[in-house]
Amino acid sequence: MNNTNYVDFHVHSNVSDGTLTPTEVVKEAVKAGMVAMALTDHDTIDGIKEAIAAGVKYGIKVVPGIELSAEYKGGDLHILGLNVDYLDEKFIERVSVCRDSRYNRNLKMIEKMQQCGFDITWEKVMERFEANSITRAHFAKYLIDEGYVKDKDEAFNKYLNPGCSCYVPRVKVTPFEAIDMIKDAGGHVVLAHPLLYKMPYDRLESVIVMLKNHGLEGIEGRYALNKVEDNVFMDKLAKRHGLRMTGGSDFHGAIKPDIFIGVGKGDLRVPEEMCAWIYE
Repeated sequence: MNNTNYVDFHVHSNVSDGTLTPTEVVKEAVKAGMVAMALTDHDTIDGIKEAIAAGVKYGIKVVPGIELSAEYKGGDLHILGLNVDYLDEKFIERVSVCRDSRYNRNLKMIEKMQQCGFDITWEKVMERFEANSITRAHFAKYLIDEGYVKDKDEAFNKYLNPGCSCYVPRVKVTPFEAIDMIKDAGGHVVLAHPLLYKMPYDRLESVIVMLKNHGLEGIEGRYALNKVEDNVFMDKLAKRHGLRMTGGSDFHGAIKPDIFIGVGKGDLRVPEEMCAWIYE
């Protein structure tokens, strides 16, 4: 008999680029049999109060979290902050700077999309999605819904990726600033989905060592897209460098329809004991 409790420490709501409200996300986690979940919306903590209240109502532990978008040598690194003090005034102020950066970038992208002939305004986007943190995924969905492109891949490859006509780079924090923000708010620092950055293994390892030297505590060793050999590599990497591990699905709802909370594509399993250090 399997008495293992399972968790999902990487989940998004419609406060950023997911499609379910924080309450609905919590209910999905309960339905999936999770004993705990972390709400980790992009560059915002605005959904945490609602998620925690829902957790109390439906009997699941909700860990307050965030996924900060950082830039390193022209590429993205996503830093998870888990069990952060989301009521800390300094943290709230720093997060709002990240959100403002995303907002200003979005206005410029909308202007470029208008120049390409798309019928889009900030008001229309907000009315359509009612999200606190609009991302490129929202723009892709808008283009699909309006019939300008057939799917998300076309939207990104033709218009929204770096080098495309509607892309605008965003001023991001460095990974070191992200780590400091999280630690100053009493949170634990984890590198999200390490293999998603498509770095050669030796370079990824050197980046992780560099981040650890600045305060990185763990890596997301279990992830929805991991294969068995990926998990083996993550285990060895964590052990080699004295890092802890977490795991999560990166659930977004209908934005990523093949990723389900708690189980990813069907075989993700994150034991609570692997992530228990996050509660400390």
